[in-house]
Amino acid sequence: MVVDNSAFSDEHAVPLDLLLTGSALGMGRRMLPNSSWSRLALDLAKRPRFVVDKLGGLGDELAAIVRGASTRAPAKADKRFADPAWQTNPLFRRAMQTWLAADDTVHALLAEADLDWRDAEWMRFVVDNILEALAPSNNPLFSPPAWKALVDTGGLSAIRGFRHFLDDFSDAPRVPSTVAPDAFTVGETVALTPGSVVARTEMFELIQYAPQTDQVRAVPLLIVPPMINKFYILDISPDRSMIEYLVRGGQQVFTISWRNPTAQQRDWGLDNYGQAVLDALDAVERISGSDRAHVQASCSGGILAAMTAAHLAATDQVERLAGLTLLVTVLDQHRAGLAAAALDEDTANVAIAMSARQGYLDGRSLAEVFAFLRPTDLVWRYWINNYLQGRRPEPFDVLFWNADTTRMPAALHRDMVMMGVHNTLAAPNQATMLGTQVDLSMLPVDAYVVAGIADHISPWQACYRSARLLGSKDLRFVLSTSGHIAALVNPPGNPRASFRVGSTDRIEPGEWAEAHAPQQGSWWPNYAAWLAERSGPEVDAPSALGSAEFPPLVEAPGTYVLER
Repeated sequence: MVVDNSAFSDEHAVPLDLLLTGSALGMGRRMLPNSSWSRLALDLAKRPRFVVDKLGGLGDELAAIVRGASTRAPAKADKRFADPAWQTNPLFRRAMQTWLAADDTVHALLAEADLDWRDAEWMRFVVDNILEALAPSNNPLFSPPAWKALVDTGGLSAIRGFRHFLDDFSDAPRVPSTVAPDAFTVGETVALTPGSVVARTEMFELIQYAPQTDQVRAVPLLIVPPMINKFYILDISPDRSMIEYLVRGGQQVFTISWRNPTAQQRDWGLDNYGQAVLDALDAVERISGSDRAHVQASCSGGILAAMTAAHLAATDQVERLAGLTLLVTVLDQHRAGLAAAALDEDTANVAIAMSARQGYLDGRSLAEVFAFLRPTDLVWRYWINNYLQGRRPEPFDVLFWNADTTRMPAALHRDMVMMGVHNTLAAPNQATMLGTQVDLSMLPVDAYVVAGIADHISPWQACYRSARLLGSKDLRFVLSTSGHIAALVNPPGNPRASFRVGSTDRIEPGEWAEAHAPQQGSWWPNYAAWLAERSGPEVDAPSALGSAEFPPLVEAPGTYVLER
């Protein structure tokens, strides 16, 4: 078996809870020179021969480019230079080759520098973003798509592009729009699986989905979404909805829909959200008549669910959990990418103070940070489309959900950031939930953990290490294709989808990946079967949603999801 070892190397991604610091401080501040820049300069100054050789090689290459003798070409997968004009137009070709040569040289200098992992992660982020911004494909003078649009529209593309630029940068997040705000409508074109809100509190609405089979499994599933995103990524569109898929397979499904908090809810912290999960679990048990339930959670919701499960274990209530599913969730922050490298307690305190003054962390600020983690795909691709070509972005349901941002209460922001600074979940009894100490190793419930091999938010290696913190005797780890969201929105039928699956029996993530061959297709059927094995017998589907104690209030997707 041939293994792509580059996919299994040390991660260069960003755990979500640590991103919250960068979001509060802003990307502009994060790009300013700091001590990492100084240490890079000092290290390169100690190896002048290497620097001179690299710069001399760059000079020779630039001379060859000017003469037209350079054979330098972009990678085949680099879509930025796919237009034939980059090869046929002498000026465009030389601009492209010059940038490629400079890009290779700068990255070679950075790779050679003897930096600790924190400085290396930070400088890689800075260098990548600067070089991406300088790519000639982003420059209207060198962009073939921009020139073609200008000719085809008689100059109207420039006027439209300027208007789009003003619209996008007049308000946060100040990045190119990836989808039009009216491309989809929640409850009409996304989040369509039938169901009802059967409970509502100040913090959440609980949605129960209508059964689509005559019989259902006795043990239900409760979904805990991230606290900084809306729940419907798992009910994104018909035939792409995990909730729809599970319901069609006979699983009883409930989900929490978090309220979008304002400054009035500034004091909602981890304990408040943990109690909300317990309240939702109580309602699920009463409505379904089952004394056990599965809990599935993703990203920051996974952190919350794991801590709440540990609280149940510490209070002798763990038998209420039939299984725990964690999707793209990082519990162990050790060396978990860029944000861990960029974070220290002083920086964290500044970020916490800024959100405390406002009462919340604005989700639009987080969206800006997310975009610059993948600048080629989420910034400059749309810079060309929206401004240079004067076009509106194509409608895409996942990007619509991504732009449908929410706020995070100041207290929760504080709790999540400080947990990341001190990595308190990695060791027993360093964190607390609802007055009990959190020890994940004492959590005996069966667990199903999913990670994405190209995840830039929750690196899969950190997800794997996090899974090994759990005390589960029966733990299944799944490594899916794609990134943070595409790994989850992964319905059967995609010929390019694959996944690896096995127990966490290897210490190192790379060894685990090499030992488990990829299987073609989606991991959803594997997960549905795992749930079925632990969901008891089949029983008659309920004839109505809710119960006398919890009557249906409104149809799904409810009202909280519509709050802006």
